[in-house]
Amino acid sequence: MARSSLGVATVSVRRSPPPAASGHRSAVPEVTFCTPPIAVAATGLQHGAMTQPRRLFEPLNLAALLTLGAVAFSMRYYEPGRQATAWLLLGLFAVGFLSLSLWPPRLRRVEHAVGALLPVIALALIALDPKPGTAPILLVVWIAAAFSHWPPRVATIALVLADAVYYLILKHIAGFGAPLMAVLIFAGFQAFAALCMHYARSAERTRDALSRVNADLLATRALLADSARDAERLRVARELHDVAGHKLTAMRLNLRALVDEPALADNPQLRVAEQLSGELLADIRDVVQAMREPGGLDLATALRALAAPMPRPLLRLAIADDVQVTDPALAEAVLRLVQEALTNAAKHADADTLDVALHRAGDVLHVTIEDDGLVREDWREGNGIAGMRERLAALRGRVRLARNARGAMRIEAELPA
Repeated sequence: MARSSLGVATVSVRRSPPPAASGHRSAVPEVTFCTPPIAVAATGLQHGAMTQPRRLFEPLNLAALLTLGAVAFSMRYYEPGRQATAWLLLGLFAVGFLSLSLWPPRLRRVEHAVGALLPVIALALIALDPKPGTAPILLVVWIAAAFSHWPPRVATIALVLADAVYYLILKHIAGFGAPLMAVLIFAGFQAFAALCMHYARSAERTRDALSRVNADLLATRALLADSARDAERLRVARELHDVAGHKLTAMRLNLRALVDEPALADNPQLRVAEQLSGELLADIRDVVQAMREPGGLDLATALRALAAPMPRPLLRLAIADDVQVTDPALAEAVLRLVQEALTNAAKHADADTLDVALHRAGDVLHVTIEDDGLVREDWREGNGIAGMRERLAALRGRVRLARNARGAMRIEAELPA
């Protein structure tokens, strides 16, 4: 945590110092026990526990490029007058397939349109010259991508339609003697590719869900550990006050009575003991008073734990020095507010960074959240934002959402502190 000239503590998830360097390990063992995987600096995007952002050369694309190379090698067997058109169709298929890994979430409709156009290109290449027999493998490549981007039911319907057209091409254009057998052979490869991709995506979604749940548990654990720490401090303070303080008071009264005895009035050791007992009693009162002062919940650690599994957006947290949250319900509300903002920024706005700022103004805690993505002008509030409003309303708070000048989402929340 670095302090700026404005007196604001700025925390960056990617550059968080190790717990040993921040000095928290010895002070709060309950919290720092679970923070090394959260706070240690990572080489990738925010620890990368969830699915990484789309890459052009991911394994599926590399396998597709190898397949496209084999189809390109067979282009020499096409009729000379049709080779130029065949190369054009193959190039369009390659560009369209690779572009599926590059479309941002806000252009999901364009991505789906390109995915629907790919089988049309593959079938056109088959109809151009069915004799080489290599172009149908493009349907296998396409169906793997379809099951990766589309719901299984939609992808299955598209597969049946594409194979039906493939059957008609073999029967009426190519004059193939056993078109059904050829279609069934390639349908087996298509089913294999579809099942592999479906189970791979299901495993990724399960992993991501477990990663988010684990992050949620770590964040909640950090808050509970802080709450338990404050409760333990209060219990120790009460014990010191009720037990040690009471007995020290009784001992000082007895020492004072002995000092007042005429036979012991000139004993210097008794006067020193009575003086030390008074100083010790004052010190214990100071310790009890300091332990009763609430230390506040460590929101920074909890928010880092919440954002750790998400490859993006990067959480940039700025907490003013005067922000001290002692109410677990208030801390939980802030935690869920930032959690919903992180999810929306990654899912709907395609944002790379999310700025979260907390400061106080009197008895009001202000939370400002802003990303660098792009939100559609016709955006609507969903269940997540509705739940956000309900959670803050239960604490007599309020939240405002609007698009900023850059078209990104800005959230301003106010909570009684």
